Amino acid sequence: MQLQSEKQIIYSLIDDLKAICSNYGLGNSGNEYKIITETFLYKFLNDKFLAGIKELPDFTGKSTKECEQQLSDMSEDDFEFLMMDLDPRVARIRPEDSISSLFSRKGEEGFHTTFDNALLHIAEGNKEVFSVAAGAQNRVRLFDTLSNLVTEVERQDDFCRAIINKLNAQSFDAVFQQKYDFYADIFEYLIKDYNKDSGQYAEYYTPHSIAQIIARIIAPEGAQNVSIYDPAAGSGTLVLTLAEQIGEENCTVYTQDISQKSNEVLRLNLILNNLVDSLSHVIQDDTLVRPRHLAEDGKSIEKFDYIVSNPPFNTDFSETRDQLAGEGYKKRFFAGVPNIPKKKKESMAIYQMFLQHIIVSMKEGKGKAAIVVPTGFLTAATGIPYKIRQHIVKKKLLRGVVSMPSNIFANTGTNVSVVFLDAAGTEDEKVLLVDASNMGEKVKLEGTKNQRTYLSKEEMEQIVTTMNERQEIDDFSVLVSLKDIEQKKCSFSAGQYFKVKIEYVDLTPEEFQQKMADYEQQLKTYFAEGHKLEEEILKGIGELKYE
Repeated sequence: MQLQSEKQIIYSLIDDLKAICSNYGLGNSGNEYKIITETFLYKFLNDKFLAGIKELPDFTGKSTKECEQQLSDMSEDDFEFLMMDLDPRVARIRPEDSISSLFSRKGEEGFHTTFDNALLHIAEGNKEVFSVAAGAQNRVRLFDTLSNLVTEVERQDDFCRAIINKLNAQSFDAVFQQKYDFYADIFEYLIKDYNKDSGQYAEYYTPHSIAQIIARIIAPEGAQNVSIYDPAAGSGTLVLTLAEQIGEENCTVYTQDISQKSNEVLRLNLILNNLVDSLSHVIQDDTLVRPRHLAEDGKSIEKFDYIVSNPPFNTDFSETRDQLAGEGYKKRFFAGVPNIPKKKKESMAIYQMFLQHIIVSMKEGKGKAAIVVPTGFLTAATGIPYKIRQHIVKKKLLRGVVSMPSNIFANTGTNVSVVFLDAAGTEDEKVLLVDASNMGEKVKLEGTKNQRTYLSKEEMEQIVTTMNERQEIDDFSVLVSLKDIEQKKCSFSAGQYFKVKIEYVDLTPEEFQQKMADYEQQLKTYFAEGHKLEEEILKGIGELKYE
């Protein structure tokens, strides 16, 4: 009950920040998500800094107000010395840049400059740990100025005052001991209005339920000292759910995504979940053209222990298509590169490129991967999808497939499946194919005509248990040998391997005769009705001719 109460407080703060944006003409604008995420992150880092300070010997048992006063009274040298004892994953915030300090100065003229400068000071002071890479050299800092997003200059002070009033009114002290499930809900609420598919690649959001299923199947018993990778990370739900399943202390997260917006949201997600150490491995760039996670030689692709991804399915990448089809990329894109459609460039099947990239990025003999694909990929009889499946079967990489219900993702009506790969193979060279397409409850999304399918906990559990225990269940799952798959044009669809059941019923001679008599009577009735209808039609035609 306490946790739910804390969530409601945070939800209310997010709603209040959105209301401020609306009051200042920024509601539903392209900048609203930036204001919401940055101010929320400022609040989170501010309160986490104070929580970290309270754990230091000189501050134990003191109230927040007492801690803030003691920090303000410190010399600059003493403050720097104190910071040496603070957890390196906690952002450093100077007393003059804290929320309480800004709150005390909110009546000053030109307050918007004070507010913006505080954000810039925090960004600059923490750039080594909290910035993420953009391309080969540039770093994307933690905060930018926000007041300039309000075009009416005379309202900028009031805008920043409204924000600082809301940030100062609540405390996040009680939430810093919580785990991923708590923050997953907060994060989902925070970005629920901003995960629309509006970018070039991966502004795609994977439902937490699907991420949990994938994590529990790909790493059912956790792991030690492993790497996790997503080449089209989006908001990071898949890698973070897997990190939680494995144990945050047991893994390092690596991501790349072309979208600036996605990387900003991903950084927030990593910070909320105490995966600050992985921020240096977050890259904003085109994974296909310029993969930035490279091996020690600086040239070949880095290999990972676990790869999870929900890549975009279709996107126009015509500008780089010929480059990707060039000689330098052939080893990575072994099955080929989709052609450019004459009329609909945005339908280029980019997921096929990511799938090939993922296969090449798996550690030899031990790497594991789970990739969300359109269900049509499982049975395509020709082209690149067929070549990829042939490669997977030939290399004995396939562990299994789960075909999901329609509308399981909010932003696509495409039927999706999850392909599970394992470079270690299976001992008996059999794989499990699961058809979960009939599961779930369809719910109409509020304010839209769209439907979303939700899986119950019991259904989720059934999918995970069936996969991990390799259970065969009639019309739900089937174990198939790689040889049988090869004979069916490498189809990964469970339905093509289900056994056809014929029911046999024992009848006495008398019962058999009675059934045959019943069928004969039914046929006579159908023939009689057919003759009657034929006569009526002929009669109608004759009347038309007469007229």
